[in-house]
Amino acid sequence: MSKRLGAASAALLSLLVSMLVSMTVAPSPANAAVGLRVSGARIVEANGNAFVMRGVSHAHTWYAGQTGAFAHIKALRANTVRVVLSGGRWTANGAADVANVVSLCRQNRLICVLENHDTTGYGEQSGAYTLDQAVDYWNSVKSALTGTEDFIVVNIGNEPYGNNNVSAWTSATTSAITRMRSLGFQHLLMVDAPNWGQDWQFTMRDNAQTVFDADPQGNTVFSVHMYGVFDTAAEITAYLDAFRTAGLPLVIGEFGHNHSDGNPDEDTIMAQAVSRGLGYIGWSWSGNGGGVEYLDMVTNFDPASLTSWGQRIFNGANGIAATSREATFFGGGGTDTTAPTTPGAPSASAVTSTGATLTWTASTDAGGSGLAGYDVYREQGSTDPLIGSSTTNSVTLTGLTPATQYQVYVRARDGAGNQSGASATATFTTTTGGGNGGCTAAGTVQSQWGSGYVVQPVTVTNSGTSGITGWTVTFTLPAGHTLAGSWNATLTTSGQTVTARNAGYNGTVAAGGNTSFGFQVNRPGGNTATVSSYTCAAS
Repeated sequence: MSKRLGAASAALLSLLVSMLVSMTVAPSPANAAVGLRVSGARIVEANGNAFVMRGVSHAHTWYAGQTGAFAHIKALRANTVRVVLSGGRWTANGAADVANVVSLCRQNRLICVLENHDTTGYGEQSGAYTLDQAVDYWNSVKSALTGTEDFIVVNIGNEPYGNNNVSAWTSATTSAITRMRSLGFQHLLMVDAPNWGQDWQFTMRDNAQTVFDADPQGNTVFSVHMYGVFDTAAEITAYLDAFRTAGLPLVIGEFGHNHSDGNPDEDTIMAQAVSRGLGYIGWSWSGNGGGVEYLDMVTNFDPASLTSWGQRIFNGANGIAATSREATFFGGGGTDTTAPTTPGAPSASAVTSTGATLTWTASTDAGGSGLAGYDVYREQGSTDPLIGSSTTNSVTLTGLTPATQYQVYVRARDGAGNQSGASATATFTTTTGGGNGGCTAAGTVQSQWGSGYVVQPVTVTNSGTSGITGWTVTFTLPAGHTLAGSWNATLTTSGQTVTARNAGYNGTVAAGGNTSFGFQVNRPGGNTATVSSYTCAAS
């Protein structure tokens, strides 16, 4: 998110002991991660306990005097703060200031994600720094970060590319990671996606393995920012599914309840993060400007004046207060490696053409972190998709396909991220349904410049009385315009006519429901026309 709005004897004894150990014990691998680290697709602490981020961003670089924010955020039960810093694009935060931030993190028992905001919108926004310059900044404040690997995460650069030349993100990011390691940084590193963090061209998603493999410590976590691009459940789950399938670590490093580029589905973002054991960090505590003041969680940095967004993220369903667990490094919670008991087999009732209600015998949890909820999966081979989540032993499934057999099972999860074994399966078949299906489509120009524009979202709405299982949207590009890219749909062109067909994951839309896709267009310089009308057909 841009502001558019960061004793000699003891030492000798230690040296002698280390020399003795080095003579008798094989040394650890040079690339072994220390402190917070990646284990599979999870973040764990040095003791192996899973750590799931639940926090918010604080714009420290613009409000350096608001140091009380750390304690106020902690008091609302966050376990993480993402701290905005600058190396010179704004007032620079030098080593002494960063050391003070680190001290505030430790004092308030917070995991802190320190992010360099200078890179925001590189390639599209004037004044933005490169990732290489961001690494230079981290090297300049390294003295403040040495020995903090247990509670500090280094987010190399915020939203490091806008919407231009995003293909360069992969090489720039791998280079930044390798430089950080060569400079001696042992921290868990976080890397943001391009496209202003939203990765709508899927550059990070499709190149994540290459980037991860570039880290000799295997200790890099990916961060996606979810705003207007992620305005439907289908888009959110599809993106998260891609990282789960790849077995790579991901956090939702920024999101909001609203934005100028669309209306993000914060309910699904938070629910899916909880059900999957993924971290999330909301934007932001206070001090927003540039037309996005609605993203303030408190008014004028006053913790007693929560906004509606603040109430939602801290105290709402799947919010911070209900799901945050303090890091064990600070003495929070103890180490829980015990999974909940396996839930009972689900029983289906109230089956319709697009939905069903499942109930099951509840699990118990003896590990100490507490039972957090349940996830429902569809059994269908090597990869079983998540189709529902609940904090109780019952769930109502929606968006199912008519006249289709479903075989499902349930797994319980606790507050430490441990998952139970799978329950026995249950099988049910949705009804054929009936009534008329139809759809409409409407597009919004998200952004435009002299030689192109982005349409996001194109909202496809089921205007019929029953669910649909597919949709096709057609539109005409103005003369001289060419399609540059698309997402969440399969697009084909014939002359200036474009046909967009649903992706595999967003074709099913319940009556009255909607989904969306988007695309980018190149146009001749000086031409200001955009796509203006759409037709939709349902199947």
